[in-house]
Amino acid sequence: MGFTMGLNLLLLLAMVATNILSLYHLSSTTLQSSSTKPPTPPQVPDHLIRQLQTIRATINHLTRHNPSNPTSTSSSSTIPDDLLLHSRLSPIGSSCHNHPDLLHRYMSYTPFSLCPHDTDLQETLILHGCQPLPRRRCFSRTPPKPSSALPLNPYPSSLPDSNLIWTHYDCKSFSCLNHQNPLLGFDPSRESTSSFMYIRSELDLPVPQLLKIAKAATSLIRIGLDIGGATGSFAARMKLYNITVLTTTMNLGAPYSEAAALRGLVPLHVPLQQRLPVFDGVLDLVRCGHAVNRWIPVTMMEFLFFDVDRVLRAGGYLWLDRFFSKRSDLDKVYGPLIGKLGYKKVKWDMADKPNSKNGEVYLTALLQKPVSK
Repeated sequence: MGFTMGLNLLLLLAMVATNILSLYHLSSTTLQSSSTKPPTPPQVPDHLIRQLQTIRATINHLTRHNPSNPTSTSSSSTIPDDLLLHSRLSPIGSSCHNHPDLLHRYMSYTPFSLCPHDTDLQETLILHGCQPLPRRRCFSRTPPKPSSALPLNPYPSSLPDSNLIWTHYDCKSFSCLNHQNPLLGFDPSRESTSSFMYIRSELDLPVPQLLKIAKAATSLIRIGLDIGGATGSFAARMKLYNITVLTTTMNLGAPYSEAAALRGLVPLHVPLQQRLPVFDGVLDLVRCGHAVNRWIPVTMMEFLFFDVDRVLRAGGYLWLDRFFSKRSDLDKVYGPLIGKLGYKKVKWDMADKPNSKNGEVYLTALLQKPVSK
């Protein structure tokens, strides 16, 4: 029995000694690790942080519109099923989710019925980058008594009022629009003999001169695109020369798209920030009118110019028609930005803006894409 007690005492001492050694080893390891400076974690880029913040904000908005409480039946607090369905079946612009309040209003409609009268809401969403719009299953509204006598000439004496729905416009006729501003392009007969035909200043480039330049360079113009072309004035002039020009336009307060279509022209309802809906290297000419100016953010303008380069064929032309900016900005910002394209300067003329107090100028430039690019 004495031997057994001695053995137990020896085992107890061995266990205590082992624990003491373990504690000593752990404490020394801890001190050593604490004296070593921990590695600096890698910095997260600012643009990723902003993207994460945007995603979190979007999730919060969507959660507010689509609460997790299954007992809620309020139609105003849930996202329509159509949005959830088409977000899986067809493309929806990623920026649509950044504006859930507008998107919720836009998608609150009755499927298989007439689409709501919300043209202004559509324009707002598109300008915020929500393109393509997600609404799919409703029928577009048509005028009650449209005229079947549509003009073939792109310069008709007048445009038929009965072929439009005027509900969401302040003016209810083309004559009203012409009275407000005769230069908006809603009276095609005013343009029939003058538009893009004469040289009044160094900023003008008449269509006959443009076609002469292209012919001399053996780079004929057959198809083109007019960015921000309003009612299609440039496309109408080119149509008389058997040249097809598509026109990008938005209905900002007036029916620009409908007016262009009534003239027998093709309006493309796309904003400036959207990728041009044309395949690579197929166009002979791209014209940028008054819509392309210094009010566009520089990064977005750079994207636009490089997208123009994408759709132009080798030897094609980029025409900046009265680009507006301060002279200092043109020298330091926009000139070098345009120069990045590496295009040949066929025409580069500037003129001071009349009565300008801030050194503002207009630029008209005709640039040719290199054949070897």
